[in-house]
Amino acid sequence: MSIKVDALTKIYDTQRAVDNVSFELKKGEIVGFLGPNGAGKSTTMKIITSYLPATSGSAIVCGYDVQEHPMEVRRRIGYLPEANPLYFEMYVREYLEFTAGIHSLGKKSKKRIEEMISLTGLGKEAHKKIGALSKGYKQRVGLAQAMLHDPEVLILDEPTSGLDPNQIVEIRDLIKNVGGEKTILLSTHIMQEVQAMCNRVIIINNGKIVADDSIEHLQQANAKQDVLIVAFEKAIDTSLLSELKNLQGHESIGVNKWKLITKEPDVLRKEVMQWALDHDINISSLQAQTETLEDVFRTLTKPEKP
Repeated sequence: MSIKVDALTKIYDTQRAVDNVSFELKKGEIVGFLGPNGAGKSTTMKIITSYLPATSGSAIVCGYDVQEHPMEVRRRIGYLPEANPLYFEMYVREYLEFTAGIHSLGKKSKKRIEEMISLTGLGKEAHKKIGALSKGYKQRVGLAQAMLHDPEVLILDEPTSGLDPNQIVEIRDLIKNVGGEKTILLSTHIMQEVQAMCNRVIIINNGKIVADDSIEHLQQANAKQDVLIVAFEKAIDTSLLSELKNLQGHESIGVNKWKLITKEPDVLRKEVMQWALDHDINISSLQAQTETLEDVFRTLTKPEKP
Protein backbone atom coordinates (compact mmCIF):
# COMPACT_ATOMS: atom_id res chain seq x y z
CA MET A 1 0.00 0.00 0.00
CA SER A 2 1.52 3.35 -1.06
CA ILE A 3 -0.64 5.56 1.17
CA LYS A 4 -2.72 4.56 4.18
CA VAL A 5 -4.62 7.23 6.09
CA ASP A 6 -6.41 6.11 9.26
CA ALA A 7 -8.80 8.25 11.36
CA LEU A 8 -6.83 11.36 10.45
CA THR A 9 -7.98 14.50 12.30
CA LYS A 10 -6.73 18.07 12.30
CA ILE A 11 -8.25 20.67 14.63
CA TYR A 12 -7.62 24.42 14.52
CA ASP A 13 -9.00 25.93 17.73
CA THR A 14 -12.65 24.80 17.53
CA GLN A 15 -12.66 23.94 13.82
CA ARG A 16 -12.21 20.36 12.63
CA ALA A 17 -10.51 20.96 9.29
CA VAL A 18 -10.06 17.20 8.84
CA ASP A 19 -12.44 14.93 10.73
CA ASN A 20 -11.65 11.21 11.14
CA VAL A 21 -10.56 10.69 7.52
CA SER A 22 -9.49 7.23 6.34
CA PHE A 23 -8.51 5.92 2.88
CA GLU A 24 -5.87 3.87 1.09
CA LEU A 25 -4.08 4.19 -2.26
CA LYS A 26 -2.45 1.26 -4.01
CA LYS A 27 0.68 1.48 -6.10
CA GLY A 28 0.01 2.83 -9.58
CA GLU A 29 -3.37 4.39 -8.78
CA ILE A 30 -4.28 7.92 -9.91
CA VAL A 31 -6.96 9.05 -7.47
CA GLY A 32 -8.89 12.30 -7.67
CA PHE A 33 -9.25 14.08 -4.33
CA LEU A 34 -12.29 16.35 -4.61
CA GLY A 35 -14.14 18.76 -2.39
CA PRO A 36 -15.37 22.36 -2.21
CA ASN A 37 -13.10 25.14 -0.97
CA GLY A 38 -12.36 24.69 2.72
CA ALA A 39 -13.36 21.02 2.70
CA GLY A 40 -9.99 19.83 4.06
CA LYS A 41 -8.22 18.68 0.87
CA SER A 42 -5.06 20.76 1.16
CA THR A 43 -4.79 20.16 4.92
CA THR A 44 -4.98 16.39 4.36
CA MET A 45 -2.32 16.59 1.66
CA LYS A 46 -0.04 18.67 3.85
CA ILE A 47 -0.32 16.10 6.63
CA ILE A 48 0.47 13.24 4.24
CA THR A 49 3.58 15.09 3.07
CA SER A 50 4.59 15.67 6.74
CA TYR A 51 4.31 19.43 6.20
CA LEU A 52 1.65 19.67 8.95
CA PRO A 53 1.25 17.51 12.06
CA ALA A 54 -2.07 15.77 12.61
CA THR A 55 -4.06 16.30 15.81
CA SER A 56 -4.81 12.57 15.89
CA GLY A 57 -4.88 9.55 13.62
CA SER A 58 -2.10 8.41 11.33
CA ALA A 59 -0.80 8.60 7.77
CA ILE A 60 1.57 5.98 6.39
CA VAL A 61 3.49 6.51 3.14
CA CYS A 62 5.34 3.55 1.63
CA GLY A 63 5.45 1.93 5.07
CA TYR A 64 6.67 5.01 6.98
CA ASP A 65 4.63 7.00 9.48
CA VAL A 66 4.64 10.69 8.51
CA GLN A 67 5.13 11.84 12.11
CA GLU A 68 7.66 9.25 13.23
CA HIS A 69 9.75 9.16 10.03
CA PRO A 70 9.17 12.47 8.19
CA MET A 71 12.47 12.43 6.28
CA GLU A 72 11.86 8.91 4.94
CA VAL A 73 8.39 10.03 3.81
CA ARG A 74 9.79 13.12 2.08
CA ARG A 75 12.30 10.99 0.18
CA ARG A 76 9.41 9.00 -1.26
CA ILE A 77 7.00 11.84 -2.05
CA GLY A 78 6.97 14.44 -4.79
CA TYR A 79 4.77 17.36 -3.80
CA LEU A 80 3.34 20.13 -5.96
CA PRO A 81 1.34 22.48 -3.71
CA GLU A 82 -1.39 24.74 -5.07
CA ALA A 83 0.92 27.77 -4.75
CA ASN A 84 3.81 26.51 -6.88
CA PRO A 85 6.96 27.47 -4.86
CA LEU A 86 9.46 28.63 -7.47
CA TYR A 87 12.42 31.01 -7.41
CA PHE A 88 11.64 33.36 -10.28
CA GLU A 89 15.17 34.77 -10.49
CA MET A 90 16.66 31.34 -11.10
CA TYR A 91 17.07 29.79 -14.54
CA VAL A 92 15.12 26.55 -15.10
CA ARG A 93 18.16 24.28 -15.15
CA GLU A 94 19.73 26.19 -12.25
CA TYR A 95 16.60 25.67 -10.16
CA LEU A 96 16.55 21.94 -10.91
CA GLU A 97 20.24 21.70 -9.98
CA PHE A 98 19.41 23.43 -6.70
CA THR A 99 16.55 20.94 -6.09
CA ALA A 100 18.81 18.01 -6.95
CA GLY A 101 21.25 19.24 -4.30
CA ILE A 102 18.48 19.30 -1.69
CA HIS A 103 17.72 15.67 -2.51
CA SER A 104 21.44 14.77 -2.48
CA LEU A 105 21.29 13.18 -5.93
CA GLY A 106 25.04 13.61 -6.39
CA LYS A 107 26.37 12.09 -9.61
CA LYS A 108 22.82 11.25 -10.73
CA SER A 109 21.87 14.92 -10.82
CA LYS A 110 22.87 15.85 -14.37
CA LYS A 111 21.27 12.81 -15.99
CA ARG A 112 18.10 13.11 -13.91
CA ILE A 113 17.74 16.84 -14.64
CA GLU A 114 17.97 16.24 -18.39
CA GLU A 115 15.42 13.42 -18.11
CA MET A 116 12.97 15.71 -16.32
CA ILE A 117 13.51 18.55 -18.80
CA SER A 118 12.74 16.13 -21.62
CA LEU A 119 9.77 14.48 -19.87
CA THR A 120 8.10 17.78 -18.98
CA GLY A 121 8.79 19.41 -22.36
CA LEU A 122 11.00 22.15 -20.94
CA GLY A 123 13.79 21.79 -23.49
CA LYS A 124 13.13 25.06 -25.35
CA GLU A 125 12.61 26.98 -22.10
CA ALA A 126 15.43 25.56 -19.98
CA HIS A 127 17.72 28.54 -20.72
CA LYS A 128 15.16 31.07 -19.44
CA LYS A 129 14.57 32.49 -16.00
CA ILE A 130 11.53 30.94 -14.34
CA GLY A 131 9.94 34.37 -13.93
CA ALA A 132 9.88 34.78 -17.71
CA LEU A 133 7.90 31.58 -18.30
CA SER A 134 4.18 31.28 -18.96
CA LYS A 135 1.95 29.83 -16.23
CA GLY A 136 1.87 26.50 -18.06
CA TYR A 137 5.64 26.22 -18.19
CA LYS A 138 5.94 27.25 -14.55
CA GLN A 139 3.66 24.31 -13.73
CA ARG A 140 5.93 22.08 -15.78
CA VAL A 141 8.91 23.27 -13.72
CA GLY A 142 6.94 22.51 -10.56
CA LEU A 143 6.20 18.99 -11.80
CA ALA A 144 9.83 18.52 -12.81
CA GLN A 145 11.03 19.38 -9.29
CA ALA A 146 8.35 17.13 -7.76
CA MET A 147 9.53 14.15 -9.84
CA LEU A 148 13.25 14.91 -9.91
CA HIS A 149 14.21 12.50 -7.11
CA ASP A 150 12.06 9.75 -8.67
CA PRO A 151 9.55 9.47 -5.80
CA GLU A 152 7.12 6.57 -5.48
CA VAL A 153 4.21 8.90 -4.65
CA LEU A 154 3.11 12.20 -6.17
CA ILE A 155 0.84 14.62 -4.30
CA LEU A 156 -0.52 17.22 -6.72
CA ASP A 157 -2.69 20.05 -5.39
CA GLU A 158 -4.55 21.87 -8.22
CA PRO A 159 -1.82 21.19 -10.83
CA THR A 160 -3.86 22.75 -13.67
CA SER A 161 -5.15 25.79 -11.77
CA GLY A 162 -5.11 28.96 -13.88
CA LEU A 163 -4.02 27.26 -17.10
CA ASP A 164 -5.61 27.74 -20.51
CA PRO A 165 -7.29 24.74 -22.24
CA ASN A 166 -4.19 23.84 -24.27
CA GLN A 167 -1.94 23.97 -21.21
CA ILE A 168 -4.43 21.85 -19.25
CA VAL A 169 -4.30 19.11 -21.89
CA GLU A 170 -0.49 19.21 -21.88
CA ILE A 171 -0.23 18.89 -18.10
CA ARG A 172 -2.95 16.21 -18.07
CA ASP A 173 -1.04 14.12 -20.62
CA LEU A 174 2.17 14.55 -18.63
CA ILE A 175 0.50 13.30 -15.43
CA LYS A 176 -1.07 10.34 -17.24
CA ASN A 177 2.31 9.39 -18.72
CA VAL A 178 3.91 9.01 -15.29
CA GLY A 179 0.78 7.57 -13.66
CA GLY A 180 1.54 3.96 -14.50
CA GLU A 181 4.78 4.07 -12.53
CA LYS A 182 3.76 6.14 -9.52
CA THR A 183 0.88 6.51 -7.08
CA ILE A 184 -0.78 9.90 -7.59
CA LEU A 185 -3.20 11.77 -5.33
CA LEU A 186 -4.60 14.61 -7.40
CA SER A 187 -6.69 17.50 -6.13
CA THR A 188 -8.66 19.60 -8.61
CA HIS A 189 -11.97 21.41 -9.13
CA ILE A 190 -12.07 20.52 -12.82
CA MET A 191 -14.27 17.44 -13.18
CA GLN A 192 -13.20 16.83 -16.78
CA GLU A 193 -9.64 16.42 -15.54
CA VAL A 194 -10.69 13.80 -13.00
CA GLN A 195 -12.64 11.85 -15.62
CA ALA A 196 -9.73 12.06 -18.06
CA MET A 197 -7.04 10.93 -15.60
CA CYS A 198 -8.64 9.03 -12.71
CA ASN A 199 -10.78 5.93 -12.38
CA ARG A 200 -11.41 6.48 -8.68
CA VAL A 201 -12.35 9.54 -6.67
CA ILE A 202 -12.41 10.47 -3.00
CA ILE A 203 -14.80 13.31 -2.14
CA ILE A 204 -14.37 15.23 1.10
CA ASN A 205 -16.84 17.73 2.54
CA ASN A 206 -16.64 19.61 5.84
CA GLY A 207 -13.55 17.59 6.73
CA LYS A 208 -15.25 14.19 6.24
CA ILE A 209 -15.08 11.62 3.46
CA VAL A 210 -18.50 11.47 1.78
CA ALA A 211 -17.54 9.18 -1.11
CA ASP A 212 -14.70 6.84 -2.10
CA ASP A 213 -15.42 4.82 -5.23
CA SER A 214 -14.91 4.48 -8.95
CA ILE A 215 -16.43 7.21 -11.11
CA GLU A 216 -18.70 4.64 -12.78
CA HIS A 217 -20.07 3.33 -9.49
CA LEU A 218 -20.63 6.83 -8.10
CA GLN A 219 -22.60 7.80 -11.19
CA GLN A 220 -24.70 4.64 -11.02
CA ALA A 221 -25.36 5.03 -7.30
CA ASN A 222 -26.57 8.59 -7.83
CA ALA A 223 -28.59 7.89 -10.96
CA LYS A 224 -31.97 9.55 -11.36
CA GLN A 225 -34.34 6.81 -10.35
CA ASP A 226 -37.38 8.37 -12.04
CA VAL A 227 -35.81 8.38 -15.52
CA LEU A 228 -35.02 5.43 -17.78
CA ILE A 229 -32.90 5.72 -20.90
CA VAL A 230 -33.81 3.24 -23.64
CA ALA A 231 -32.03 2.74 -26.96
CA PHE A 232 -33.61 0.78 -29.81
CA GLU A 233 -31.76 -0.94 -32.62
CA LYS A 234 -34.05 0.72 -35.19
CA ALA A 235 -36.47 3.63 -35.38
CA ILE A 236 -39.84 2.91 -33.77
CA ASP A 237 -43.38 4.13 -34.23
CA THR A 238 -43.55 6.60 -31.34
CA SER A 239 -47.32 6.26 -31.14
CA LEU A 240 -46.71 2.80 -29.68
CA LEU A 241 -45.20 4.40 -26.54
CA SER A 242 -48.71 5.46 -25.51
CA GLU A 243 -49.39 1.82 -24.69
CA LEU A 244 -47.01 1.99 -21.72
CA LYS A 245 -49.28 2.53 -18.70
CA ASN A 246 -46.52 3.61 -16.31
CA LEU A 247 -44.96 6.10 -18.72
CA GLN A 248 -45.56 9.72 -17.70
CA GLY A 249 -43.56 11.38 -20.44
CA HIS A 250 -40.91 10.76 -23.07
CA GLU A 251 -38.27 12.71 -24.95
CA SER A 252 -36.02 11.88 -27.87
CA ILE A 253 -32.35 12.35 -26.85
CA GLY A 254 -30.58 10.90 -29.88
CA VAL A 255 -30.85 8.51 -32.77
CA ASN A 256 -33.33 5.82 -31.66
CA LYS A 257 -32.68 6.83 -28.05
CA TRP A 258 -35.38 7.98 -25.63
CA LYS A 259 -35.75 9.34 -22.13
CA LEU A 260 -38.71 7.74 -20.33
CA ILE A 261 -40.13 9.48 -17.24
CA THR A 262 -41.96 7.47 -14.59
CA LYS A 263 -42.75 7.21 -10.90
CA GLU A 264 -42.31 3.44 -11.04
CA PRO A 265 -39.00 2.73 -12.80
CA ASP A 266 -38.85 -0.96 -11.89
CA VAL A 267 -42.42 -1.52 -13.04
CA LEU A 268 -41.86 0.46 -16.25
CA ARG A 269 -38.65 -1.45 -16.96
CA LYS A 270 -40.54 -4.75 -16.96
CA GLU A 271 -43.39 -3.21 -18.95
CA VAL A 272 -41.03 -1.92 -21.64
CA MET A 273 -39.38 -5.33 -21.99
CA GLN A 274 -42.75 -7.07 -22.48
CA TRP A 275 -43.97 -4.26 -24.76
CA ALA A 276 -40.87 -4.62 -26.95
CA LEU A 277 -41.37 -8.37 -27.10
CA ASP A 278 -45.00 -7.97 -28.11
CA HIS A 279 -44.10 -5.57 -30.94
CA ASP A 280 -40.94 -7.41 -32.05
CA ILE A 281 -38.80 -4.37 -31.15
CA ASN A 282 -35.12 -4.92 -30.33
CA ILE A 283 -33.71 -2.95 -27.37
CA SER A 284 -30.00 -2.11 -27.35
CA SER A 285 -29.93 -0.82 -23.77
CA LEU A 286 -32.29 0.07 -20.95
CA GLN A 287 -31.01 1.71 -17.78
CA ALA A 288 -31.54 4.47 -15.24
CA GLN A 289 -30.19 7.87 -16.26
CA THR A 290 -26.68 8.24 -14.89
CA GLU A 291 -25.43 11.48 -13.40
CA THR A 292 -22.34 13.36 -14.50
CA LEU A 293 -19.45 13.49 -12.02
CA GLU A 294 -20.24 17.18 -11.52
CA ASP A 295 -23.85 16.30 -10.61
CA VAL A 296 -22.64 13.70 -8.13
CA PHE A 297 -20.19 16.19 -6.62
CA ARG A 298 -22.93 18.78 -6.17
CA THR A 299 -25.25 16.25 -4.55
CA LEU A 300 -22.64 15.02 -2.07
CA THR A 301 -21.28 18.46 -1.13
CA LYS A 302 -24.51 20.45 -1.11
CA PRO A 303 -24.46 23.00 1.76
CA GLU A 304 -26.85 22.19 4.59
CA LYS A 305 -29.87 24.47 4.85
CA PRO A 306 -29.77 26.70 7.97
